[in-house]
Amino acid sequence: MAGQARVLYDFEGQPGTSELSIITGEILNVTSKDVGEGWWEGSNQRGLSGIFPAAYVEAIVQTYNVPPAMPPPPLPQIYVEENTAPVIQQQSQYDDDWDDDWDDDVSEVNPASHPANAAGGRSNSDVGSALDVNLAGLKLGDGKGTVRKNLNRFSHFVKTGGEAYILGASKVTATDSDYIQIIETNDGITWAPNPQPYSCVVASPKKESKLKGLKSFIAYQLTPSLNNIQVSRRYKHFDWLHERLVEKFCIIPIPPLPDKQISGRYEEQFIERRRLQLQSFVSRVSNHPILSRSDVWLHFLTCTDAKRWKSGKRKAEKDEVIGAAIFSVVQVPEKALDPLQLDSQTEAFGRFVQSFDTAVRTMQSNFAEQVKRQQGPYKRDYQRIGQSFRTLSSAMELLETAPLTRALAHTADTYDQIALLCEDQPRLDFEPMGDLLHDYRGLLASFPDIITVHKGALQKRRELERSAAEGKTESNVVIRAQQRTDVVSYTLLAEMSYFHQQRVHDYNAAAKIFLQEQIAYYQKIVDHLQSTLSQYKDV
Repeated sequence: MAGQARVLYDFEGQPGTSELSIITGEILNVTSKDVGEGWWEGSNQRGLSGIFPAAYVEAIVQTYNVPPAMPPPPLPQIYVEENTAPVIQQQSQYDDDWDDDWDDDVSEVNPASHPANAAGGRSNSDVGSALDVNLAGLKLGDGKGTVRKNLNRFSHFVKTGGEAYILGASKVTATDSDYIQIIETNDGITWAPNPQPYSCVVASPKKESKLKGLKSFIAYQLTPSLNNIQVSRRYKHFDWLHERLVEKFCIIPIPPLPDKQISGRYEEQFIERRRLQLQSFVSRVSNHPILSRSDVWLHFLTCTDAKRWKSGKRKAEKDEVIGAAIFSVVQVPEKALDPLQLDSQTEAFGRFVQSFDTAVRTMQSNFAEQVKRQQGPYKRDYQRIGQSFRTLSSAMELLETAPLTRALAHTADTYDQIALLCEDQPRLDFEPMGDLLHDYRGLLASFPDIITVHKGALQKRRELERSAAEGKTESNVVIRAQQRTDVVSYTLLAEMSYFHQQRVHDYNAAAKIFLQEQIAYYQKIVDHLQSTLSQYKDV
């Protein structure tokens, strides 16, 4: 036994998990302090056992201490089992060196040596699970994801600093480049467009090494149209950037990075597939009217000097305008918004997100299965058909029926060619669509937290309005809280508008390309078969 502890703050365990509900003042028998992530394990005087936040208790040495008359500390970082939301790192664990070992570079070259990536927290390979966890809290439907543990008991609204912002307790130092503008147009509430739009190309991935060949990695060359100066970036640099963007922009879903492991027959395929997905990430950030102008992104995109990289990296990691503090730099129209109408809009959008995510996951699963079939059993089926014609042709050679023998042999070759077409085709249709679905799973997984921040702001506003009606809160405090709540609402509306605009554009373009490639694929098969058919005219 690890001793005893006195409970300093009430904690209500979530039903169906191993959490232990504890009450201020009771004595717990601590059985383990090695649970991890700031949690201890123990039992109470009633014989119930489970885990509880270590920060909510005090180890008993000799004397009793009176529980402090102050709010409880924040819960430890999310501690979840498999299939729950990935953890968002709030502070980079990387050191300052330009080329230090931020991750295991071997995985950048050998796709089979590393498990799937969870970098960037909320928007990578586990994004579906994250959506299940968060949508359950929004009560937007019966999510089918099974959450074994979700120890993130405080709302995302409080964790991100949303409550502090609404109450006017959020003070940050901002620069001119931090300010964000939202405008109202004929199309509704939108982000102010980037006055200098640009693009960026990810190209020329190449294998490099250091430490006399002990470390190898893939470097990608990025060339932004801002200055047409090429910079070299590794996957770990993207990983670091993604963490910074997630930390800074709690109001914007950050596009996901490719997984650490992408299946492919050859190393070249792995590298090219990752390049394409990194290109998608870069394009999405470059096209976003807010992300495209952020200091950390521009630093990543344009810095070519090692010393300036270190300086900019430190600056980004010490940025104060992160989380809900970013609302302090958002400039919105003066028009007040109707909270009841906002409730209806966000509830409808939340239901849409859940439905859309289910559709995306289903389609992604079906398309992945189709790729496996085309590169496996379908290919083999065509090869078997070809072999059957080849065997028949060989048998007929005994009778010296040359024209027919040649036609049958040509048919065999045709089906071999069709088999190769079948194997290669997913690269042109199913895989590009799959990459789009991967992007949208990441984006969709972020919205529940964003909606939660907004719902929390509206709830805090109503609490203050009730308090003012009871004479407990000054009216000027409520007025300022209402104005701040409108800022939160405007940001959500702006991002919703941008998301819908991009969704229509992306899926319209992707569906057209998919169908065009499908038509081209089957046309090639028809051409091969028609050519083969002509071989039988002279038999």
